[in-house]
Amino acid sequence: MTIGKRLADVFFVLLFLIPLAPVIFLVLLAVLVLDGKPIFYVSERMKTPDQGFYLWKFRTMRPDKHDFGVSGGDKTTRITRTGNFLRKYRLDELPQLWNILKGDISFVGPRPPLRHYVEKFPDLYGRVLKSRPGVTGLATLAYHKTEEELLLPCETAAETEDTYCRRCVPRKAKLDLIYAENRNLCYDLKLMTATVLRKISLH
Repeated sequence: MTIGKRLADVFFVLLFLIPLAPVIFLVLLAVLVLDGKPIFYVSERMKTPDQGFYLWKFRTMRPDKHDFGVSGGDKTTRITRTGNFLRKYRLDELPQLWNILKGDISFVGPRPPLRHYVEKFPDLYGRVLKSRPGVTGLATLAYHKTEEELLLPCETAAETEDTYCRRCVPRKAKLDLIYAENRNLCYDLKLMTATVLRKISLH
């Protein structure tokens, strides 16, 4: 991560924290009152091919100690009513401001993968993770809806895993590498704006 990108991340975190603080408090209270503890979902992710960190989100699913891999149709029954709302507006990702402030991730970059997938596709993620992972990015914006449509019909964890590895990992990686070739502060600002507006142009 360049010094300029890091300084921009810190600046925007501090800028957003003021208006978002009441929202974060209300979401925290809603999860606690409506769904109970734990309030947060903490998952190990990778910021380099060999360096992990703990990513923070507001919890949107009922806990399962056997939980594994990405979320597909096999996990939809575990999503809470509060969780559905938080996911729809991506409010579950607000705690990642802490991860950005710590330097684990950036605002813009490839989504940080689970260690399992980095170990399964070492060459691919060796290239993707040359960019610091982010909360949003080109692949997130351009492929997230398609990924949901592919994974939602999956009825078992094995089917979800197979679909994700065959149809999602390589396509998202391709977009992440396109981002890496074009990344600069202006491009990051464009992707951040597109995230807020929920639209993306690949041209």
